[in-house]
Parts: sequence; C-alpha cells; structure tokens
Amino acid sequence: MGHGGLINIVDVEATCWEGERPPGAVSEIIEIGLTVVDLDAGERVSRHGILVRPARSRVSAFCTELTGLTQAQVDTGLDFAAACRLLATTYAAGARPWASWGDYDRHQFTRQCRATGTAYPFGRHHTNAKAVFTDAYGLPKRPGMARALECAGLPLEGRHHRGEDDAWNIAALVLRLAGRGAWPEATRPYA
Repeated sequence: MGHGGLINIVDVEATCWEGERPPGAVSEIIEIGLTVVDLDAGERVSRHGILVRPARSRVSAFCTELTGLTQAQVDTGLDFAAACRLLATTYAAGARPWASWGDYDRHQFTRQCRATGTAYPFGRHHTNAKAVFTDAYGLPKRPGMARALECAGLPLEGRHHRGEDDAWNIAALVLRLAGRGAWPEATRPYA
C-alpha cells in the first residue's frame, strides 16, 4: 500500500456567544480537531486535538457549555499562527486533501488567516463531507453530524461539539461513504 491514501478530517470549535457578540470580540478558533484517515486501508489512523489560545475574544459560559472547553484550558493552547504551522508541518495540511462537515471550518480558517496575516495551512483539495453525504443518501436537506451518524447507523463517539471527537466521528462517516463508493475520486490523495 502506498503512502497516498491519507486525508485529514478537520473540525474546529470557535469562541461563540448565546446572544450578542461582546463589543470588539471576534469569533476565533479555540480547538482544531483532526483525524487522519487512510482511505486505502479504510481506517482512522490517528486522532488529535489542538487547543488554540484566542487573542481577541474569551470563552463564554455558553461556549463552555457547548464544547466543554474553558478559558483556562485554551489559555494553555498554541497561538493561532503556531497552530497553523503545526498543521502544515506535522499533518502535511498543504499536501494532503482534507474534509470537514460543511464549509464553516474552511471559511473560519480563511477569515482568521486573513485577519491575522497567517499563511493558510491547507491545500486546495477540500471536500464538504456534508454535501457528499446528503447526495449519497438522497436526503432532502443537509443533516447535522449527529443526524448523519444516525442515518448511517454509526454511534456518536465522545462529546458532540468537541473538535477532536467531532473530527473522529466525521471520519467514520467519510469511511462509510468511501465504502459505498460515494467518496469523490478527485479528492483522493495523489498516489
């Protein structure tokens, strides 16, 4: 088996608020969940959770309730630029195709890289796994990840809205799609 079957599944959590955003605060990534999938072998190879320290916002009580992450925890994280460098070096983010559930994660990285003058860590080969799943299962509208797991008969492992756990679960959905021959060939890694 070649080294060509690896794809990164990414899910981010960001600072969020229940009502109005506090004045001057921006939504920033606080966790990057990443699961490496080997499409050739049909398995999840490794899982990672990278905590990221926000610079222009704080973790609200609402955000902690949703993600389980506290300000004290994310204070121990990397700054955003260092997290992006880690993605590029350790996880070959620029070379490997990647996927996320929907386009939110890609847009959040694009926005935050632009706002901070940070080099975008990913390559051009992104797949919206939610769109692929919706088509493959012939659903009338795009489901959330938890609903998609139900449709596919897969368990939700870990905590929903924790990036590391969500990426792990999305990876299971990607493998299910690949097993059905529904994962787009064009986004497969170069052999």
